[in-house]
Amino acid sequence: MSIRLSPSLEDHRIAKLAALSVGIAVIEAAIPSPLPGIKPGLANIIAIAVYFLLGWRAAAWVSILRILVSGLILGTFLSPGFILSVAGGVSSLIALALLSHIGKLGLSPVGVAILAALAHSLGQFVVAYWLFVPHPGLFYLLPVFLTAALVFGLISGFLSQMLITKYRVQHEFS
Repeated sequence: MSIRLSPSLEDHRIAKLAALSVGIAVIEAAIPSPLPGIKPGLANIIAIAVYFLLGWRAAAWVSILRILVSGLILGTFLSPGFILSVAGGVSSLIALALLSHIGKLGLSPVGVAILAALAHSLGQFVVAYWLFVPHPGLFYLLPVFLTAALVFGLISGFLSQMLITKYRVQHEFS
């Protein structure tokens, strides 16, 4: 006896968006980082756009698949970097879920991307302290990481807004 699964149109859409997000993450991994642990998080542009266009559930799938698949492709699966990536991804998804339940507070993609980036950095920081560097000196780095999250969240938010606008315009006339 075999079990036959029939993927839906939404499953195909999520898979394509996750693949795009993985591709961006793999390309971004090749870009040198200004400081260890600080990356632009360009793959999050896709997750924020998906959050606005398809909802939290789809954005969660895209993010989770991106983290898992890019960890496998880059050879970081179950490494400390992967664990920190999971922590950041889960933290940003929790922030987006809370935001979904309270009505997005009228935030634009820029505001949502900043919130997600800050949550991502805080989640990574907590896990880094808890598992890897349980030293109070680590807290001196928190302002640097939160500032980077603010800047990169702002950039990701603007790019997400452009992507969302382009998608809506294309589908309005098709």
